[in-house]
Amino acid sequence: MIWHDLRDPNDPRLDDLARQFHLHPLHVEDCRHGKQRAKVEDGKDYIFVVLKPAHITADGEVRIGDLHLFLSHEYVITVQDGECPALRTYMDQLHATANQGRADQLFYKIMDGVVDAYSPALDWFDETIDSIEDAVLQKPSPQTVQRIFAAKRGLIELRRVLSNTRDVAGHIERLETELIQRDLWPFLRDVYDHLARNMDIVEMQRDLLTGAMDIYLSSVANRTNQVMKVLTVLGTIALPAIVVSGFYGMNTKDLPGAASPYGTEIAGGLMITATVVLLMMLKKFDWF
Repeated sequence: MIWHDLRDPNDPRLDDLARQFHLHPLHVEDCRHGKQRAKVEDGKDYIFVVLKPAHITADGEVRIGDLHLFLSHEYVITVQDGECPALRTYMDQLHATANQGRADQLFYKIMDGVVDAYSPALDWFDETIDSIEDAVLQKPSPQTVQRIFAAKRGLIELRRVLSNTRDVAGHIERLETELIQRDLWPFLRDVYDHLARNMDIVEMQRDLLTGAMDIYLSSVANRTNQVMKVLTVLGTIALPAIVVSGFYGMNTKDLPGAASPYGTEIAGGLMITATVVLLMMLKKFDWF
C-alpha cells in the first residue's frame, strides 16, 4: 500500500495519479474546484470521499477546508485544499507508519484525525460562550451582541459540516465493499459516535448563545428600568420644594408667613419637612 499525500489540488502529480489509477474525471474535478459538500462515492475500483476539516483562525473565524480521499487496496490518495493546522500535524505524524499497514486502516486513521480536529474548534466556542455570558451579566453592550451573532454564524457553519460528515460516516459504515475489512467496522462506528457527540455539543452551545441573548435583553431592560426608577424618585423628591416655592411665588396677598421677617426660613422649613415626610413614605413603600 502506498500513500500519495498531495497538499495542493493543482499539483501536476494528481493528473499522473489519475492516469495511473484510472480516477474518474469528475472526482479529479471535485479535488480541483473544491467547496464540495462532504460525500462518499464509488469509483471503478476505489472509494472517493470528501471530508471537511475545520479550524478557528486567530480572529475567531471558522475556516472550512477540503480533504479528498481515494481508497483502494493498493493505495490511498489524499488531496488537501485549505489549511487545518491540527489535521496537518496529525497527518505528518502518520507518515512515519503509513506504509506499514492496510490501506483501509490508513483511511480510518485519516478520517478519525479529521473528526478529532473539530475538538479545538468546539473548545474555542466553549471559552467564547463563557466570556459572552460574563459580559452580558456584568456589562452588556452592543459589542456583546455582535460577538453573540458572530459565534452563532460560526456554529451554524460548523453544524452544517458536522451533519454532512456524520452522514458520510454512516454511509461508509453501511457500505458493502471489500475495500474496508470487517474488523474496521467497530472503529467506523466509533467515528460516527464522535460526530454525533460533536453535534450534540454544537446544539448545546447554540442553546447557550440563545440564552445569553435573552440575558442581554433582560439586562438592558433592567438597566433602563433602574434609570427610570432613579429619575422618578428624584422628580418625586423635588416635588414638595416645587409646590412650596410655586405657592409662595404667586403674586397674591396675605400668604401665610409672607409678612414675617422669617418668611424665607418658614418656606425653607416647609420644603425640608415635606421632603423628609415624602422620603419616609417612599422608604416605607420600598421604592429605594
